[in-house]
Amino acid sequence: MLLGEQVGLRAMGPGDADALWRWNHDPEVMRWMNDTYPGTLDQVERWLAERPRNAYGDVLFGVEVLDGAALVGLVALRDAEPERGIAELDIYLGEKEYWGRGIATDAVRTACRYGFDAMRLHRITLTVVTENRAARRAYEKVGFVEEGRLRSSFRRDGVWYDQFLMGLLEGELREP
Repeated sequence: MLLGEQVGLRAMGPGDADALWRWNHDPEVMRWMNDTYPGTLDQVERWLAERPRNAYGDVLFGVEVLDGAALVGLVALRDAEPERGIAELDIYLGEKEYWGRGIATDAVRTACRYGFDAMRLHRITLTVVTENRAARRAYEKVGFVEEGRLRSSFRRDGVWYDQFLMGLLEGELREP
């Protein structure tokens, strides 16, 4: 388990399917996420069971709070390329009672520390919908900076939104 100040990050498995399925079917949780077509609980269990183990190109962690070990979300470093030293970060917290407590910030910081130290990445990128202010604040606290804008690149409820492209370079990670 990778330890942060408030969270532990651990590999996810089939036992996490109930929580993942529930989060993926909560419109408030998925508000600013690129969601897919709804799946069944069995499909989520099968996906987690058949998913290749964590490896350099794709690392998926469950986010647990340390004061009770409750699974509250997930964070991933994906599409990593050792030749370029770049990966993309994805995160969301599915348990809404943990929103606004610094849990996401700590999970992002812990995952980025792992990416820079263990994976030897040079750069971590992400995209975030411009209206998702809470996520942007969390990323900025860790050291991510806005590097560009993707115009009308995310659609929700019939409305097109812009997204920011954000990046964090090795050596820019802000510790608490």
